[in-house]
Amino acid sequence: MTAPDGLLIVDKPGGMTSHDVVARVRRLARTRRVGHAGTLDPMATGVLVVGVGKATRLLGHLALTEKEYSATIRLGQATDSDDADGAIVAATPADDVGDGDLAAAVAALRGEIRQVPPAVSAVKVGGQRAYKLARAGDAPRLEPRAVTVREFSVLAVRRQAGLLDADARVTCSSGTYIRALARDLGAALGTGGHLTRLRRTRVGPYREDDARTLGQLAEALDVRPLAEAAAAAFPRFDVTAEQAERLAHGGRLPACGLGEGPAAAFAPDGSFIALVTEEADVCRPLAVFAP
Repeated sequence: MTAPDGLLIVDKPGGMTSHDVVARVRRLARTRRVGHAGTLDPMATGVLVVGVGKATRLLGHLALTEKEYSATIRLGQATDSDDADGAIVAATPADDVGDGDLAAAVAALRGEIRQVPPAVSAVKVGGQRAYKLARAGDAPRLEPRAVTVREFSVLAVRRQAGLLDADARVTCSSGTYIRALARDLGAALGTGGHLTRLRRTRVGPYREDDARTLGQLAEALDVRPLAEAAAAAFPRFDVTAEQAERLAHGGRLPACGLGEGPAAAFAPDGSFIALVTEEADVCRPLAVFAP
């Protein structure tokens, strides 16, 4: 029996790609219509939002929401991938990095910043993924992107043999690379830096407490119904029966003061009709989910 439309909040294990997780869920859900929101690197663990059936059309909008991470940054070594999966390409002892130096460098990476994605990343350059070019020996020049780092806090520091390991918590906008924060922190301090641990603890409203391991999902496929998932992730917009009928057929409504970002439109009977957005003087559907 095919799983119902909805979201799965998966606790991704280390060593698997996000695509590996999707492949596993396809077998469990017995459908190929499965996707994920916001890629996690193989080394990373934590919250991966997976959509089944019609819910795959929510994923592009969920991918744009704020995310939180728990990470360990190692200063004193730089790698070619900016994480522990890469090869060490430079080493400069971090013995002289004081607590005040670390705090100042971290503070400089908060707020609205311009960040260059890692060379080993899924960013497309001329139609090809940057990581493929980098692995072929033709590392591309990537342009900096505007991202927002709302929180970047050091929770603990450990020092040994020229290395400094800093446990950190990061809250950031979509598109922020935590590997790049580690790289840039190391560059600012003159030591080099890379990630040795990364766990995503939140995607939008979904937290690690909501996540289930693949083993748990194999025992019970905990699919969050489409309407429940939409109500949790987007502002709720209750419409009349007449408005619901119009949206269900792709029609537009007069502006309703929804503000920025998508909203989930619900009919009087509680059914999820569409994901809508407001532009100028109209409210239009981004994706229709009405039966």
